[in-house]
Amino acid sequence: MFNELKSDCENCFGLCCVALPYGKSSDFPYNKDVGDPCRNLCSNNLCTIHEQLREKGFRGCVSYECFGAGQHVSQSIYKGKDWREESEHAEEMFAVFPLVQQLYEMLWYLQQTLTLKETLSIQNCLQKIYEETIELTIKKPEEILKIDITAHRSKVNALLIESSEMYRANWNNKGKKNGLKKKPDYLGANLKGLNLQGEDFRGKLMIAANLSQSDLRRTDFIGADLRDADLSGADLSEVLFITQSQINSAVGDVHTKIPSYLERPRHWIEL
Repeated sequence: MFNELKSDCENCFGLCCVALPYGKSSDFPYNKDVGDPCRNLCSNNLCTIHEQLREKGFRGCVSYECFGAGQHVSQSIYKGKDWREESEHAEEMFAVFPLVQQLYEMLWYLQQTLTLKETLSIQNCLQKIYEETIELTIKKPEEILKIDITAHRSKVNALLIESSEMYRANWNNKGKKNGLKKKPDYLGANLKGLNLQGEDFRGKLMIAANLSQSDLRRTDFIGADLRDADLSGADLSEVLFITQSQINSAVGDVHTKIPSYLERPRHWIEL
């Protein structure tokens, strides 16, 4: 159900490798400004070290997901005209891409809410905002640059929160002691082997948290930072609002249960 909302690098102009800036950190080995092509980007828009990104210090690239915005901007909005060939439109293209990426991420979450039987009573509202978001993605570049993304995200987010509450209503451990201490964040927390069904980890920092062997079904992970979180043997089969980016940034193994619409990261298999 999410195939059209996944990145297709072969039909993109390497926009994430050019349009987005990054700073030297544990995720990137050097600084790069907006509009500067990554030194590993080839003229055919492919990466020279794609299979070695983690080893070469580009962990941020491994965990990035455009949700299909890259190929949409490249092939639909700019009709297949590369920023190299149409240099007069390059700056505009680089500004449009991150906005469309945000809209496509919203579509990813909204599409999931539309598949849940628990949200049946608000399906009309969800479908309406989904279609409104689609309409924003097919506008002309100059119109996209004028979109109030913050205001639109606020409307979407209200429905996502309502959907989450409906989905988790009977699974959030009411009256059940699971050993979880409620905290603003869970940096490096040891949550190994806990029954965390229906918990709300929305927007939480969970970097290097130990979630191995934990039951995470029906847990809301929207916006949670799972970098280096240990998901070995954990059950995320019915998790809500998780993305390929989050999965890629975490640590897992062949025993980790993930939703069918996500791919098991290569570095999990190789461990």
